[in-house]
Amino acid sequence: MPTGMHLRDARQQLFEAAERVLLRDGPNGLTSRAVTDEAGCAKGVLHRHFADFDAFLTELVLDRAAQLERQAGALRESAGTGTVAGNLSSALTTLFGPVPVAIVPLVTFREELRARLREARPGGGIAILADVAAAVGAYLADERDRGRVAADADLDSLTLSLVGGGHLLFADRDPDPPAEATVDRLVTTVLAGAVPRRPGPDRTGDSGA
Repeated sequence: MPTGMHLRDARQQLFEAAERVLLRDGPNGLTSRAVTDEAGCAKGVLHRHFADFDAFLTELVLDRAAQLERQAGALRESAGTGTVAGNLSSALTTLFGPVPVAIVPLVTFREELRARLREARPGGGIAILADVAAAVGAYLADERDRGRVAADADLDSLTLSLVGGGHLLFADRDPDPPAEATVDRLVTTVLAGAVPRRPGPDRTGDSGA
């Protein structure tokens, strides 16, 4: 493979190459050489755009976290429509896609990466998992304001259960992601007692469950 290839939008192409390596070889296989080989460029290309490999990984995680924020916007926009359980099931399937799930062990695997992410994102929490938790928590709060989640529901505990359980389901991709019914069962179990059962249709035309 040529090593002097010019890359258009080199940052994104390097990010995409890193994702492919990460999905194929895991965190241990993600090296600067593996990324540039995958992208078909000289190793120096990466270092022209980033101070070092941990700087590259930090920008990769931040870029993918920003994508999650955009996807999380769709979850919040769904508040008041459909069902709470259905909206959350769909959102978990989207937010815990292959790349976000693969990034979580990468962050835990590299101490320097965690340190740089803490500097870039004050407030703590593991990148990606913290983003998913923020999205789910905000959505549940929106639904509580609409009366579709119980007023006395412990949103922090619900969020922790949904995100932790969802991550466990999607991290075990052997050989495929969990079935839709499996995700639905997790969500409905966690929400049991927190989503009021109405005797008839609400203003959105559904039961809210």
